Amino acid sequence: MARLERPDRRLRFGLKALALVASGAVPGALLRWQLVEQLGPQIGGARGANLLANLAGCLLLGFLSGPLPFRSPLMLLLGIGFCGSLTTFSGWILDLASLQHQGQGLGGLALLLTSLGLGLLAALGGRACSRRLFGGRKPQI
Repeated sequence: MARLERPDRRLRFGLKALALVASGAVPGALLRWQLVEQLGPQIGGARGANLLANLAGCLLLGFLSGPLPFRSPLMLLLGIGFCGSLTTFSGWILDLASLQHQGQGLGGLALLLTSLGLGLLAALGGRACSRRLFGGRKPQI
């Protein structure tokens, strides 16, 4: 039989998890904003900065997905909080819809394929680096 947890214990875990996610989300959002502000003009505007942010997030998430359990504190802080704020599906879709609306369907298709292809490669590369670094063992957290 499953052991029932006391409600106050679940609440403490929930508040700790919320604090970890929020602590990672703020720097992730700030980094994304600064990528658009500082690098955007040099790399194709907000679309280029969004692509860079999404690829960096894919790389980090790939790295974290190798050794860490999903609910570990580091995954909550960096994976869900930081990367969740750094990357954005809705911004990517808005970029694609904007290109389509401007009559740049081929540009939208190129962004779609580039984002998916490079994102997958970044995630796989991050996971490969993680496995190489940690092997099959889980890091001490």
